[in-house]
Amino acid sequence: MDIAHLQSWVGKSETRLERIAPFPSNALAATLDRDDPPYADGTALPPLWHWLHFLPIFKLSDAGYDGHQALGDFLPPVPLPRRMWAGSRFRFHAPMHIGETLQKTSTVQSVTHKSGRSGDLVFVTVKHLVSCEDRIGIDEEHDIVYRDAAKPGAVPPPPPMAPDRGDFSRNIDPGPVLLFRYSALTFNGHRIHYDHPFCTGTEGYDGLVVHGPLLATLLLDLLRRQYPDRIVASFDFRALSTVIADHPFSVHGAHGDDGDIRLWVRRHDGALAMDATARLKDV
Repeated sequence: MDIAHLQSWVGKSETRLERIAPFPSNALAATLDRDDPPYADGTALPPLWHWLHFLPIFKLSDAGYDGHQALGDFLPPVPLPRRMWAGSRFRFHAPMHIGETLQKTSTVQSVTHKSGRSGDLVFVTVKHLVSCEDRIGIDEEHDIVYRDAAKPGAVPPPPPMAPDRGDFSRNIDPGPVLLFRYSALTFNGHRIHYDHPFCTGTEGYDGLVVHGPLLATLLLDLLRRQYPDRIVASFDFRALSTVIADHPFSVHGAHGDDGDIRLWVRRHDGALAMDATARLKDV
């Protein structure tokens, strides 16, 4: 692996402009079984719902074997087949509204190589800034991890166990329709979310994989249900283990002594799938 070549992508940047339409928010609200009033021009985008916008549109012939856009343009051409969202760190500085024309600027911050028990790992960190004119609304650092192909018969290390209970929670029963809707809304062609033979036979998972961004969205959706009159100031999350569709899981929240709220995803087997921290502020 030529890590120096991959690191030549550090500093590469791209910018997208988009007038934020209401349809994606109304569709996601329905997908999450929310009873919100209709989203329209002037409505503030809920936290993380900007992921429904600024989507990379590419020709089908430009897709890689896994359904993602082939690497080597904005993201470096990491020669490892499995790509996952490892985590993100957000600061929400100002509300972004439906009907506004927003700008998203993305910059490759770092490319690092590590060796783990499962083989080579490459981490790519991308910084995203979402703004309206000169007003920065969202500052995100996004970690992507690339891994070797699954080895036949390999047993992954056991994930940590999630806390048994928190201060508030919600049960989620995922299925292929939920995964399909989220993939469609985010123009996500990654085959691990809808192609069962590919997911199990090629990638080595036990079934269809629930999107990491969907899990993060469900955590902040839980927080919005608990505190509908407050807004999120910051949110950090790490993906720790895979959630497989058709296995019910739960999302939890607990208050910390320092004012932070810990959020987590607990799998059906008790494993910790995602660990997160959020901080709220008054409207």
